[in-house]
Amino acid sequence: MLASVGALWRRRSGPTIDERLTPTQRDRLQRLTELTPPPLDLAHAATRYVTVDVETTGLDMRHDRLLSIGAAAVQGERIELAQCFRVVLRQPESSSTANILVHRIGGQRQLRGMEPIDALLDFLEFTAGAPLVAYRAEFDRSMLDRALQEHLGIGTQSLWIDLAELLPALYPSNECRTMDDWLQRFSIRLPQRHDALADALATAQMLLVVLQMARSFDMVTPRRLDQMQRAQRWLGKR
Repeated sequence: MLASVGALWRRRSGPTIDERLTPTQRDRLQRLTELTPPPLDLAHAATRYVTVDVETTGLDMRHDRLLSIGAAAVQGERIELAQCFRVVLRQPESSSTANILVHRIGGQRQLRGMEPIDALLDFLEFTAGAPLVAYRAEFDRSMLDRALQEHLGIGTQSLWIDLAELLPALYPSNECRTMDDWLQRFSIRLPQRHDALADALATAQMLLVVLQMARSFDMVTPRRLDQMQRAQRWLGKR
């Protein structure tokens, strides 16, 4: 009786994450979970950072879906244009017309995107545990972690650095409140907003500004950046 009840429960709840993965996907996931994270006490010039931006089907972090991921590597305090990442995750249904007008990822492109498990594995392999950098990182991290938990049973293991917390600390005498404000402040031109890769590249340019200014505050490693953003949270500044 217990065995039949267990089988019925499995049928109703669906296959487990492990059962949904192919052997190749399981091997890739295993290698990622065994990956040693890079040290956080190296100088910025010796650290590989990855800037991240996501597009979603909406702004509800609990219910909307991850639609696309853009990422760019910053290594040796240079943007590595040869190390960029972009993927659209296949959706069970396309998002609303109003949502499509924001990110310009059409319904057919959404329905023909990459299978989410492979897309997320590709993203984790690209980041390789590097510190992840975003503007308003809470949103990007929440959407990524929810998708990763759903499809792979893990979250992002990297240190997250939020430029929305660091920039006001480094440049206190300004009226910047949004990413667009900061882009204008630093004369960073962006051909297209709300494109995941374009926004990740813009974030990478802002990161270079942050790394240069951070030296004046003795923030010379990823760990020191993290300490500063934690202090900003404690002070309630953002």
